[in-house]
Amino acid sequence: MSNELLLDAIDREILFHLRTDGRLTNVELAKRVGLTPPPCLRRVKRLEDAGVISGYRAVIDPVALGRALEVLVDVEVSATDRKTFEEFERIVSSYEEVTELRRLFGRPDYFIRVAVADHAAYEEFLTTKLSGLPGVLRLTSHLTMKEIKTGA
Repeated sequence: MSNELLLDAIDREILFHLRTDGRLTNVELAKRVGLTPPPCLRRVKRLEDAGVISGYRAVIDPVALGRALEVLVDVEVSATDRKTFEEFERIVSSYEEVTELRRLFGRPDYFIRVAVADHAAYEEFLTTKLSGLPGVLRLTSHLTMKEIKTGA
């Protein structure tokens, strides 16, 4: 038996519109999906209760925050013990410059998304924070040429 919520075309359309603009009023959302407001609100509530909609967030412009340079970093770790991995994750998660941290299957071991002001700030971050961490074997930095698609 599956716990997966069955979504119909209207549910999918609700998700599409909320993904595009999470600040839509229920009245506007209902109008866009062809429902009256009460059943639309019930559907949204059902999607929230089921965990399909896990939250609402503001999309922040990194340039406005002085973090115009985004670097994707692959990290290979030489250690195999749990303590080293947990310590690495705890430390890296605490860095303000780190906007995303994922542990991967295979190589590399980690993917880190870093947002900083410029190349000099990234060099400082890399040399003073990342490269000295215990167990770090290899760091590979990737700078974006062009964003094609972002978000969910």
